[in-house]
Amino acid sequence: MILDLHAHSIKSDDGRAKVQNYCQWIKAKNIPIDGFVLTEHRQFDNESDYSDLATKHGITILKGSEVETEYGHVLVFGVTQALQAAFDFTNIHLALADVLAACEQHGAVAVPCHPGRKRVGMAAHLEEHGVPQGVRIVEVYNGGSRGSEDDIAQSLADEQSYCGTGGSDAHIVSHIGRCATRFPNPIHTELELVAALKAEQFEAIKIEAKV
Repeated sequence: MILDLHAHSIKSDDGRAKVQNYCQWIKAKNIPIDGFVLTEHRQFDNESDYSDLATKHGITILKGSEVETEYGHVLVFGVTQALQAAFDFTNIHLALADVLAACEQHGAVAVPCHPGRKRVGMAAHLEEHGVPQGVRIVEVYNGGSRGSEDDIAQSLADEQSYCGTGGSDAHIVSHIGRCATRFPNPIHTELELVAALKAEQFEAIKIEAKV
């Protein structure tokens, strides 16, 4: 099962892609992913139901979030109403320790994303804040990475024995599926995704761009 764990739709302030267009692009370009997770910025999309769209295209469509902490941006998987009540997803000054603790308490998983990126990546803040406690997984392949950002992310993962995920960080349709995460078993729900991430049996992969 191959899932792109990091994508944004028009629900995000800087997203320019409609979810149905992601589905159409994946099929039209034969992109080898089985689904994707919509990790909208500073929010969880409680409103949208993509089940019919997922069935129509034979694609798994899940939802998560991307929040902001003093260590940079963090993907959150397994978002529930209780987790949303535990901290303010719109707050751009969240403490990573609080996000990790809330996720642990409410059965979710937090994954610092693009950790090699300046300002919004975890590696840029280690000198000031130290290595955070409780991180188990980081995103090592990001479809929007430039230069050595993914190398920095992978080095961080190696040094700290983190598991690594992959995601496109797509904001436009043609970027979906550039990077993804391969799991050994099928995943069709957020609960199954959380269980798979907690089992730490997955690998980050890069996928050749389709033109």
